[in-house]
Amino acid sequence: MKEKEHQSVEWKQAWRDEYLKWICGYANAYGGTIYIGTDDDGNVIGIDNAKELLELIPSKITDTMGIIADVNLLYKDGLEYLEIIVDKYPSLISFRGKYYYRSGSTMREITGKELERTLLKTQGRTWDGVPLPKLSVTDLKQDAIQLFKEKSVRRGRLTQEDVNVSDEVLMDNLHLIDENGYLIRAAMLAFYNDPEKWVTGAYVKIGFFGKSDSDLKYQDEVHGPLLEQVDKTIDLVYTKYMKARIAYEGIQRIEQFMFHKDAFREILLNAIVHKDYSSCNPIQISVYEDKIYVWNDGEMPPNLDTTDKLFMKHSSKPYNPNLANVFFKSGMIEAWGRGFEKIKEGCALYDGPLPEYDINESGIMVLCQACDRYLKLLDNYDYLGHNDQDSDQDMKNKIIEFCRIPKSASEILKEFNLERSYFRRHYLDRMLKIGELKRTEPDKPKSKNQKYYS
Repeated sequence: MKEKEHQSVEWKQAWRDEYLKWICGYANAYGGTIYIGTDDDGNVIGIDNAKELLELIPSKITDTMGIIADVNLLYKDGLEYLEIIVDKYPSLISFRGKYYYRSGSTMREITGKELERTLLKTQGRTWDGVPLPKLSVTDLKQDAIQLFKEKSVRRGRLTQEDVNVSDEVLMDNLHLIDENGYLIRAAMLAFYNDPEKWVTGAYVKIGFFGKSDSDLKYQDEVHGPLLEQVDKTIDLVYTKYMKARIAYEGIQRIEQFMFHKDAFREILLNAIVHKDYSSCNPIQISVYEDKIYVWNDGEMPPNLDTTDKLFMKHSSKPYNPNLANVFFKSGMIEAWGRGFEKIKEGCALYDGPLPEYDINESGIMVLCQACDRYLKLLDNYDYLGHNDQDSDQDMKNKIIEFCRIPKSASEILKEFNLERSYFRRHYLDRMLKIGELKRTEPDKPKSKNQKYYS
């Protein structure tokens, strides 16, 4: 027997009861085989108590996990060794109250949210598909149901005949009622007036920041059914938080926002559909003068872990498929990953950069940077003095005084608690242009690569 050791094959010189964890992990993963009486290279070295273990191991497996594994006695060159074959089980298997999973060459315990997700997966469910016995169709908000009907008919996803039914039939047709007649979590999130009664953090939080990350000017929260949160959030961001700059083409007046509204809408919808609502954290939108951050505690499929991959052709695998189906039927999102194409189209209309995605264990952060047309209008707007000119001049005077002894940009940012891009655009570039600052070299520079100003 010279089989290469890999994810589903292990070679062990002698039996130890701790290998029961490995059997549990194989049963929860893809199955596997353990050979007892072999060295690390797969060579048979034999064991003295093979016949005793042939009876003992199956009993231990059954007694501790309630499953059956094939334990076979094998021979080679007069040596006895054992083969333990473990099948993949459709339900999650525990060993002494704990759950294990074979991943690569390691065995790890499944805990927390991952355990809940794995348990649901073995039942053929997702988090948003769990039933809520205490929620009834009469508890759902009529305004949200009516909004869904109007949008779905307007976008052609449903016909007027499809929506002219009772609320119970509509929920059932949307697959929001389980086999026992209970509404599932997706129905609660989409249509219930106060989803936070069931799930803490099922809302959107918006904040406007000034010259630094700690400079929070004002903030709002958007609550209610998720179907209503989308339009409310878009309206709030594009009326209160994001000011359009005005340009003229001939006599035509044009409002220029930093980021196209259609692209932002798709990013927000992705955040809602892919969010892990069990984390109890709201979607967070941070608006600055020249950029927007959108964060949600969610996940993307493992094969879509970079910005480049997201904007390539890919299939749609929403984290909350039942909730995604509601938004699809309403016409608010597209199927087959089309949402990222719409983001590209929106950015192209502004000749702006694509958003940048940072996907990691803490969630998904999307950076939406302002387009060049907006930045030029913003610079002209500020330069003509329509912002707080007196405050800007006071800051300029402070920077000039601070730089009487040459300072690096980092030192200036730290001294006045300024954000780098804001400092460069609002102060540094202009002050260099009109001679209020100049690049210089101190007598003893701290770094050859740093630029200094005086």
